[in-house]
Amino acid sequence: MALPPGRLMAAIFHHRANAVFRVVLVLLFGTPAVAVAGLMLLGRSPLGTQEQTPRSQPVQFDHRHHAGDEGIDCRYCHDGAERSAIAGVPASDKCMGCHAQVWNQSDKLALVRRSYFEDRPIRWVRVNQVPDFVFFDHSVHVHKGVGCVTCHGRVDRMPLVAKATPLNMGWCLDCHRDPAPHLRPREQIASMTWTPEGDPRALGEKLMREYGVRTRTTCTTCHR
Repeated sequence: MALPPGRLMAAIFHHRANAVFRVVLVLLFGTPAVAVAGLMLLGRSPLGTQEQTPRSQPVQFDHRHHAGDEGIDCRYCHDGAERSAIAGVPASDKCMGCHAQVWNQSDKLALVRRSYFEDRPIRWVRVNQVPDFVFFDHSVHVHKGVGCVTCHGRVDRMPLVAKATPLNMGWCLDCHRDPAPHLRPREQIASMTWTPEGDPRALGEKLMREYGVRTRTTCTTCHR
């Protein structure tokens, strides 16, 4: 005698089969979604963007002393920032301009002296970098009123320089959509401590008109 369909299925499958099947479906479709979401969150976290991670350099160079205590302008060492796409790092002869007289026997500066006399560049470790497929021009940003501290943070407080901002697409677009709050007078570009007087937005909008700053969100602005 044939069993009714309901009793036949019950005889074949365990009573927990439906629950097990639902769990399998959740794991099958949910695990990839959770993994993708986790990777996206990781990529946006300081761990993924490598923010606040000090980078050791071949020579112990303390920005707190040079940019903070001595008040050396960023553009003295990174002299390409105003005139080219790349800010650059100083050649050893610029370092020796001071250190031929100051600390000229220090073991800590032995590599600088060797680099100078052998005419070999020091292999500094890059801290801030955008991908090769991104076009970025330091000189444009400097002349439009974007201060060094906006992207690089308070380097005058860093014994070892660390990446201060994510420099990812979303972060850049936030500024490109609304540049006004991020602008300052050109004469204050390298100041680590400058703060606007009055309404920052009103000043920023005034500088936008003076410097010809426009919102730029088209793909070809950065991807050429």
